[in-house]
Amino acid sequence: MTESAAAEAADGKVCERVKNGLKPERNGSAKSLHERRRQEEEDRTASYHGSLYNRPFTESFEETPMLVAVLTYMGYGILTIFGYLRDYLRHWKIERCHLTREKEEQKEFVPLYQDFENFYTRNLYMRIRDNWNRPICSVPGAKMDLMERLSHDYNWTFDYTGRVVQDVINLGSYNYLGFAENTGPCAESAAEVTVKYGVGVASTRQEIGNLDKHEEMEKLVARFLGVESAMAFGMGFATNSMNIPALAGKGCLILSDELNHASLVLGARLSGSTIRVFKHNNMQSLEKLLREAIVHGQPRTHRPWKKILIVVEGIYSMEGSIVRLPEVIALKKRYQAYLYLDEAHSIGALGPQGRGVVDYFGLDASDVDVMMGTFTKSFGAAGGYIAGKRELIEYLRSHSHSAVYATSMSPPVVEQIITSMKCIMGEDGTTIGSERVRHLAENTVYFRKRLREMGFIIYGNNDSPVVPMMLYMPAKIGAFGREMLKRNIGVVVVGFPATPIIESRARFCISAAHTKDMLDRALSVISEVGDLLQLKYSRHRKQPALLRPYDNDVYEDIDD
Repeated sequence: MTESAAAEAADGKVCERVKNGLKPERNGSAKSLHERRRQEEEDRTASYHGSLYNRPFTESFEETPMLVAVLTYMGYGILTIFGYLRDYLRHWKIERCHLTREKEEQKEFVPLYQDFENFYTRNLYMRIRDNWNRPICSVPGAKMDLMERLSHDYNWTFDYTGRVVQDVINLGSYNYLGFAENTGPCAESAAEVTVKYGVGVASTRQEIGNLDKHEEMEKLVARFLGVESAMAFGMGFATNSMNIPALAGKGCLILSDELNHASLVLGARLSGSTIRVFKHNNMQSLEKLLREAIVHGQPRTHRPWKKILIVVEGIYSMEGSIVRLPEVIALKKRYQAYLYLDEAHSIGALGPQGRGVVDYFGLDASDVDVMMGTFTKSFGAAGGYIAGKRELIEYLRSHSHSAVYATSMSPPVVEQIITSMKCIMGEDGTTIGSERVRHLAENTVYFRKRLREMGFIIYGNNDSPVVPMMLYMPAKIGAFGREMLKRNIGVVVVGFPATPIIESRARFCISAAHTKDMLDRALSVISEVGDLLQLKYSRHRKQPALLRPYDNDVYEDIDD
C-alpha cells in the first residue's frame, strides 16, 4: 500500500459510497435519480482508483419513514403509560406480580432488585416473551424441530403440550456453513474422539488438560488464518472479555466501535483502560479520536498513551455491516496503533476461501495485530481463538485469565473444529468446504436482493449473511415472530434495548445448508406476513433491468 493511498483513506477520500460508514440520507433528503447516478459513478471511480478496495463495498441503511417513527414512539409511549398503571395496581395487590421481589421483612434493606430497572421486563418484554427461549429438540440445521409450549398467564410461565413442531425452516441459527449436523464426517469424527478421550478433560491447559488434539487444533487454526500462532478457549464470550484485560490496562486507550459486542465492551471495561467510542464504521470519527489521542495524550498528565488499541468486528451481528478494514488498517499504520479484530461472525462466512474479512478484502493477515474469532458459528462447535504473532500468543498463555483458570475444551468439540476446518481448507480431499463457502455467498446475495425487491427495509452489506429486516413498532415484534412460526418458519426478532428504540427488527441468518426451495418458501412467507402486518416500509423501488446502467442497486424514490 502506498503512503498516498493511506493518506487518502485517512482523509476519508476513498470509498465514500456510504459516507464513511454513516447511515446515508438520515435526514430524509431525497436525491433525484440523475444526481444519485452521477454520485454513484463518482463513488465507484473513487473506489476502484483508491487502491484500498479491490471490490465494490456496498451497504444500505435506509432512513426510517417519518410516520413509522412517530407511530413507533407513540406505541412505546402507550405501553409505558399502561405499564405504570399496572405497576400501580400491583402495588395495591389488585394485580399479581410474578417477578422476583424482596420479602416483606427485607423492605428496609438496600434493594436487591431495582423496580425501575425491571420496568421494561415486567411491562413490555413479558408481552412478547414467547418469541424467545424456544426449546428445540433437533439439530439446529437448515430445518429444526421445536417443542410446542403454551402460556395461560400472559407469558409469565409456560406449559409444554408434548407436541413437536417439525421441519421448521431455521433462519435464526448462526449455522453459516451448515456444519451443525449429526451426520457426515464431522459428526463421525467427533463420535470416535468421544469414545477415545471422553467428553470432559477435568483440568486446565496448564495442568494436565493439554491434549494432543488441542495442539493439533491450534496449529491448524494458525495455518488456516495465515499467522504464526494461535490459541483456543472454551468460550467465545470469554475469549474477548478475559483477553482484552491482558492486552491493555491503566494508561492505555481503547477506541471501540459504538456497536461492538457486549463481550468486547466488558473486556474493555475490565481492563481499566480509558475507553473512547467512535461512530459505527465511521473512519472520520475514528481518525478524529486518534488525532486527539496523539496530540493531547492522557488526561491531566498529557503523557503519551502506553498503547492505543482499536477494537472492531468483522461483521456486526445486529446491523449486518462489514468493517471497513482497509481504511482501519491504513489509519492504524498512520497513527501507529494496534488493531483487535473480532471475527466471530465473519470467519468462515466471508472471503473466497472462507477465511474471514481479511480474506474478503484480500489483505495481509500480519496487518492485524490481534485476530479473534469463534468456533460457535461457521464451524458448528464451541469456543473461540486468539491468533497473531508468536510472541503475542506466548504472552497470553501465561497472562490470560481464560487460559490459566478455564477448563480445557471438550475433545469432541475440538475434533468438530478440526474436521470442519480441514473441510473448508480442502484438506479432506473434497471440495465440499469450498462449495459451501460459495453457496453461502450466493444464498446471501439472492436473499437480500429478493427482500429489497419486495419492499422491505434491509440493513447491512450486500455480502453479509446477517440480514436485519426492519419492523420498528413494538407490537409488530411479537406479531412477526408468531405469524412466521405459524407458517413453520423460525426467526429471531430483536427490540429495544438491544437496538435503538425505533429500530426493532427481525434478524435472518443465511446458511449454506439452505436450498433455493427453502429460501423461496421462506421469502414467500415473509412477503405474506409483511403484507399482513404492513412491514414493506421501503420508499424505493427497483428499476427495470434495462434501466440499470451501473449495477443491481439503483433505486428510484416513490411517494408514500
